[in-house]
Amino acid sequence: MTMEKKKTVIEVRDVSKTFYNREGDHLVVDHLNFNVYENEFVVLFGPGQCGKTTVLNLIAGLELPTGGEVVVNGEKVVGPSPSRGMVYQTTNLFMWYNVMKNVEFGPCVRGVKKAERRKKAQYYIDLVGLTGFEKHFPVKLSGGMQQRVGIARAYCNEPDIICMDEPFGHLDAQTRYLMEEEVDRISASEKRTVVFVTNNAEEAIYLADRIILLHNCPTSVHREYLVNLPRPRNYVAPEFLELREQITKDMDDTIG
Repeated sequence: MTMEKKKTVIEVRDVSKTFYNREGDHLVVDHLNFNVYENEFVVLFGPGQCGKTTVLNLIAGLELPTGGEVVVNGEKVVGPSPSRGMVYQTTNLFMWYNVMKNVEFGPCVRGVKKAERRKKAQYYIDLVGLTGFEKHFPVKLSGGMQQRVGIARAYCNEPDIICMDEPFGHLDAQTRYLMEEEVDRISASEKRTVVFVTNNAEEAIYLADRIILLHNCPTSVHREYLVNLPRPRNYVAPEFLELREQITKDMDDTIG
């Protein structure tokens, strides 16, 4: 991927974030700078509690910086927007809604007519492999299936940017591998700019066009990697294993 030929969609400009509480000030993000480009799949990678989720929330507009600015499509982020969809580690589904109603929720809130939003929701339900489960409630679905609903719901609102915060962190290993394959397939079919948070090196390499390794808290960019491996990627290919070893070593350096 040649970044200089891509449109810049997200600009994180000298961003800092401090949280204030009774115990004192806690600097989580420290003069952070990076760009994300149109239809790029960027993974924010780093050790646990390094500030990855805070950075994602700043991009989504769920948090505001205490210094610097986040700019999306030329406009400063001042709060949440339908143009930036979120997929969380916990699915945050509406448990009293069935799959169809969960997926069509965004277009419904925006006033899209029922027939149109149902057609759109059905497309994304089919895309994530949940055809036949439209009337099922979340409690009747497995964890992986619930995450599929969350992904379909995010895409159905047709945002420019999809933010994913460790969406497979709570899944068992087998389901996690399956969901990684599904996200790779969906991303190829539905081009979006995606910012994905994980602390799993294999997951980062499998999914990313580019990996941004963040330094331990307070976080800043430690190193970036272009992942020029063919898709679908092979977890045991020599090039994959070599990059995993390098990234793991570099992450250890951020902790030390």
